[in-house]
Amino acid sequence: MDLELRDKVIIVTGGASGIGEAVVRTLAIEGAVPVIFDRKPAAECADLIDELALEHKDEFYFEIDITNEDRVREAVEATFGCFERIDGIVNNAGLNDSVGLESSPDDFRRSIERNLTHAFTLLHHSLSHLKESPEAAVVNIGSKVAFTGQGGTSGYAAAKGGLAGLTREWALDLSMDNIRVNTVVPAEVWTPMYNAWLNSQEDPQGRRDEIEKRIPLGQRMTETQEIADTIVFLLSNRSSHTTGQMLHVDGGYMHLDRAFPP
Repeated sequence: MDLELRDKVIIVTGGASGIGEAVVRTLAIEGAVPVIFDRKPAAECADLIDELALEHKDEFYFEIDITNEDRVREAVEATFGCFERIDGIVNNAGLNDSVGLESSPDDFRRSIERNLTHAFTLLHHSLSHLKESPEAAVVNIGSKVAFTGQGGTSGYAAAKGGLAGLTREWALDLSMDNIRVNTVVPAEVWTPMYNAWLNSQEDPQGRRDEIEKRIPLGQRMTETQEIADTIVFLLSNRSSHTTGQMLHVDGGYMHLDRAFPP
């Protein structure tokens, strides 16, 4: 299926690794122009940039702290200045930072800044350009934690819950501009960050087995490519009448795990 994304310019936050990297690679395969906003040093992403063999290498990657509003605004304008269009945004950057009730209010505020405020900031500064695109779309990356809770991560849970609320709010705000806004909600996704967390456990393999046996479809973790495929579909005009939705790509984990026998 041709997703009709050729030459469309899509900003992907946190696009240098994990789910974001899978989105970037998939967009490139579809002929789109992915632009990465990521705090990872550009030198560490040289292989990815070279592998994708995109033109305008200097404008393909912005080493940026997306909690810095000035830098976000500058990067958005640099992107538009190079390509003369912005057709989509993937708000992927975020971190389950374990800021819980024992953490300070300042830590909580910083967690909200890292996991929620940047999404508003980026959309705010990109909005005029998105409105010029005839088929613009925004995809937010949520988390099961917003709906199920996890314990010990108040900041992240509040931020992802807020992002779910903003998805519906923005979908309404932007409907008259033909800009669609949706959220993809992962649960247990195999990423380098997840692998690092798992390896910090006392029995990594045992912990993984315990998690996977509660995932109904296939008793396995979701692959980053499976998340990316859904995101890219939502960015495309093949989902032209889909907005304000929460799409759970998790093997049935969130809706079925409590009824699924381990």
